[in-house]
Amino acid sequence: MINRYTRPEMGSIWEDENRYAKWLDVEIAACEAMSEEGIIPAKALKVIKEKAEFSVERIMEIEEETKHDVIAFLTNVAEYVGPESRYIHLGLTSSDILDTSFALLLKEAMNFIIQDIARFMKTLKKRAIEHKNTVMIGRSHGIHAEPITFGLKLAVWYSEMERNLNRLKDALNIISYGKLSGAVGTFANISPRVEELTCKKLGLTPAKISTQIIQRDRHAQYFTALAILAGTLEKIAVEIRHLQRTEVLEAEEPFKKGQKGSSAMPHKKNPIGSENISGLARLVRSNSLAAMENIALWHERDISHSSVERVIAPDSTILIDYMLHRLDRIMSGLVVHPDNMIKNLNKTKGLIFSQQVLIKLAEKGLDRQKAYVMVQRNAMKVWESGKDFKGLIMEDQDICRNLSKKEIEEMFDVNYHLTHVDDIFERVFG
Repeated sequence: MINRYTRPEMGSIWEDENRYAKWLDVEIAACEAMSEEGIIPAKALKVIKEKAEFSVERIMEIEEETKHDVIAFLTNVAEYVGPESRYIHLGLTSSDILDTSFALLLKEAMNFIIQDIARFMKTLKKRAIEHKNTVMIGRSHGIHAEPITFGLKLAVWYSEMERNLNRLKDALNIISYGKLSGAVGTFANISPRVEELTCKKLGLTPAKISTQIIQRDRHAQYFTALAILAGTLEKIAVEIRHLQRTEVLEAEEPFKKGQKGSSAMPHKKNPIGSENISGLARLVRSNSLAAMENIALWHERDISHSSVERVIAPDSTILIDYMLHRLDRIMSGLVVHPDNMIKNLNKTKGLIFSQQVLIKLAEKGLDRQKAYVMVQRNAMKVWESGKDFKGLIMEDQDICRNLSKKEIEEMFDVNYHLTHVDDIFERVFG
């Protein structure tokens, strides 16, 4: 799934050309390590490094016969290298190459994703500062609660993305391991020293212990980190979808000149980008479950994980790259409607200040439950009659015996709720 939103590099990571190039990198690094250990003659290494190449088409042709991708690859490389090819793959098993090169591919993909996150966080921060004091209603259960600012909403997303960034860095570290320990991890035909040297040349750490494969809990952590990130992106997308609803219309996706929202209804402007992100998040999450299923394999290894990883690795990394790019474009061009935010804030005719009345009555010495009943009965009248909440409070003799008109007026000030916005921004952005 490569499209205009996905950077070409991310898609090309998973193409056969790059995959086989990584295999060759591992094989040559192993040859270099073995040469340093006196296992392979220096002259043979020189020939291998000068002549080692491959042809994707030829590998596919050989694999049609051998039904084994690594053997097909090695056969093709040998056609280029000649007699010295007998030193390539010496003492190794297929998974030594597959797992170590897979780590390189996953590492390469994650580095791109981390760059994507840094870009998106920069956009979130810019829009958060822009709307630091843009007042809107906060909602719980989808119902008006108390005032917030749109900048605070964006700051929450920024902070969550910061945690995602840390999770991905941990996942990058945990996946950056290689192994060249042979058929069952005992180093029967190759030494731990060769593994150590090879991994160092490739920018990897040798696994402390392995079977025929690197253990798949590492990969499960990697794909789970991507799944959590997808959950955050969906969370943001769902909020944009809610804010764009006709009844709300506090923010909406950018709508370009010439864009069409519906084949039947010319008036439509739909949050299609955010909806797309919501759908794709489901795929990334399901892929993380498949990665967890890969942890339990038979004995020292089977290949039930292999077919899964051939699907979920390119799919999850390409999808996340796409989602980050698309959401960054949406957020950069997000149309915000502060006037509608104020209109919506006032829809409940002052009910959003009910807690201030409750707190003030309690401060005056009233039993909290008694004060709650007094405030709630007036709040319910607003829902039933549509009257103004402050006016009803002013008319309530029980409340007015405890609060002056001036005190009531002061409680219906939206700035009361924004007192600590600067403090919160300092916590988030420093």
